[in-house]
This record gives sequence, C-alpha cells and structure tokens, in this order.
Amino acid sequence: MAKVVTLINAFGRMAGWNSVTLNIYGRDVQGITELSYDDVVEKEKIKGAGRMPIGIGEGDYDAKIGMKLYQEEVIAIMDSLPPGFRLQDVIPVDVIVQYTYNTRIYMDIIHNVEFTKVGKAVKKGDKTVEQTVELICTHISWNV
Repeated sequence: MAKVVTLINAFGRMAGWNSVTLNIYGRDVQGITELSYDDVVEKEKIKGAGRMPIGIGEGDYDAKIGMKLYQEEVIAIMDSLPPGFRLQDVIPVDVIVQYTYNTRIYMDIIHNVEFTKVGKAVKKGDKTVEQTVELICTHISWNV
C-alpha cells in the first residue's frame, strides 16, 4: 500500500539551522553558531523632466560575509596552518554553503573569503567561548 504524504503547509518541511552545511578549507565546519552573507548592487532613480524618474542608474557591487565560531573550531582551522601563521595570513578560499530543502540541496558559493579580524571575548558564566570573526569576500554565486 502506498504511503500518503500530507503537506502541513504550502512549502512542506521548512529549512532551518539544522539543514545548513558550511564547508571551508575542504572540511565541514561543525563549531559554528552564526552565519550571514549578502550582496548588494547600488541602484538609484534617475530624475529628469517631470515628476517621475526617467530611469535607474546602477553603481558598484559589494558582498559581505560574517560568522561566529566556537574557540575549538578556530583552533582546528589554525592547526592546519604552519606554526606562527595567523588566520589573516591564509590565502583566499571559496566557502560553500549548502541548504537541504525537502529532498533537494541548494548551494551558494562565497568567493575569495579571507579572515580580516579574529578576537576573543569570554566572561564569567560562559559555558563556551565563541568568536565573531570578520571576513571579506569578492562575490557570491547564488543557487549554483
């Protein structure tokens, strides 16, 4: 007998944090608690005669990435570097982010990612040590 699948909403099972996989330096990152990335193209309305804009002008493109890692993840990445190297010394790398959505996998690639700032902050009562690392990237390829 065939099993009947009933959708509980228009989209079925929704994507969440547990459906995200991030790969950097050839390994899936496990010690991550936050990930954000976006890109933007400057656009503005061009005015001419009359009240209405006569067109749209386009400017520069910019992409951003940020993440928060556990101290153990930062150490694991640093252990792959030669002694005395900092994360900021690592060559640019593409970061692959995959989202499992129902039975499909969607993938974004964040290109030429480099660490720009690494720091630590910990206070009494913390059960873990998290680090917000600052990164830079050149561009993002969406849904490749």
